[in-house]
Amino acid sequence: MSFALPLIAGIIALASILLSHRTSNPNTFFHGQSEAGSAPGLWTLVFSQVTTWIFARSLLNAAILGYYYGLWGTLAYACYYLSFITGGIIIDQLRFRHGFNSIQAFLEDRFGIWGSRCYNLVIGIRLISEVFANLLVIGILFGAAGSNLYVAAIIGFAVVTLLYSMLGGLHASLRTDLFQMLIFLATLALLLILATGSGVMTLDNLMFKEFVISDPGPVLMLVALLQVWSYPMHDPVMMDRGLLADRETTRKSFLHAAWISILCMIAFGSLGIVAGAQATSGEAMTAVLQRLLGDVPMLLFNAALVISAMSTLDSTLSSSSKLVVIDMKLLPRQVMNGRGVMLLFMLLGVLLVFVGNKDLFSAVAVSGTASMYLLPVIFFSLLGGRRDIPLWSYLGSFVVAVGGAALYFTESSGHSQLMGEAHKYTKLLIICVTVLVAGCVLFALGLMTANKDRLTSESAPA
Repeated sequence: MSFALPLIAGIIALASILLSHRTSNPNTFFHGQSEAGSAPGLWTLVFSQVTTWIFARSLLNAAILGYYYGLWGTLAYACYYLSFITGGIIIDQLRFRHGFNSIQAFLEDRFGIWGSRCYNLVIGIRLISEVFANLLVIGILFGAAGSNLYVAAIIGFAVVTLLYSMLGGLHASLRTDLFQMLIFLATLALLLILATGSGVMTLDNLMFKEFVISDPGPVLMLVALLQVWSYPMHDPVMMDRGLLADRETTRKSFLHAAWISILCMIAFGSLGIVAGAQATSGEAMTAVLQRLLGDVPMLLFNAALVISAMSTLDSTLSSSSKLVVIDMKLLPRQVMNGRGVMLLFMLLGVLLVFVGNKDLFSAVAVSGTASMYLLPVIFFSLLGGRRDIPLWSYLGSFVVAVGGAALYFTESSGHSQLMGEAHKYTKLLIICVTVLVAGCVLFALGLMTANKDRLTSESAPA
């Protein structure tokens, strides 16, 4: 069945190209409108939100965390999908309370040009890392790292996804997301039916790890519950889809995306859990699943990863072009410039595959930790409505969060041991709590300083 996965990938790719109509309309390419100027409907938005956030990397992470840490590892990763709830709140406040149509505009209004510059740096790195991570999963599926099949799969997948993304931009991404999500759901349902029929999907297997609060799985759940407050705000793919429709449609799309994506992650992660329950010492997760399930379910397992990688990549490229051309205004608002940006981000992602870190969860953890500089922005400025937070508070929070992200990267990759011998997720929790507290303290101090200055100016003689 070695030819089956490339055949499935080819069919999905061909269908995606056929669904992607070429456009020269900037509103269609950058803002997802139809050629007639209409916004996407509710379920197009819902399925697009879900399929673009169920990354190939995310599916693999949910299964791997389940394999090592049981149900609690998979639930920890599923907790990140509560970001749809907090993301819906952020978008609602941004658009319909404060009247802004981009995060950059809001941050620039509150903190000046450095408000948007810091943000653009963080999300630019995130977008490149998404391209890298999903290409990496594709390479792993088709061959050993560095092999000819590995390289050919990555290059071929990158070219095909880039091609149909460049045709229609965000509108093409929305159309293909709907198609890809329906295929993914059917694939996942069939995979679970086969796994259940094989007799491995038992309660004993699913609960093979007991809940111990100090274990890595529960610790990572706490990390996720801290990071979900700021995580969606630094994800341009999610935020862009919150800017397309009316208030009621947007609210419903985030709520539906939350429960659907959480169920999908738990369902897929359960395969990793049962594999962990049946694994022998030193056995890899995919080898266990192959032994337990057989060829057809493993083909579906890999096909689900291929579909999710494709849907995430086209959305990432669309958001990259919008970031550079529309939000940062570095290039004129022309479709050709958007296509050039897509090419650049794809090339950077491919480059990282061959020279970068291969730990898939590192990208999530580092990105999520860096995004926590936005948490006091959300609490004080977006929800609290304060306009008088000084720039130094914002920049201080940014420096602390980026420093925390860098520290976690060096600790988790073994380049440093500044935090001792604790598990890397325990270190991550400590870093996240420190970043959260430090950021909020900086904003509170800035607010106290602003209030003191205001009182002083009001009491000064005219």
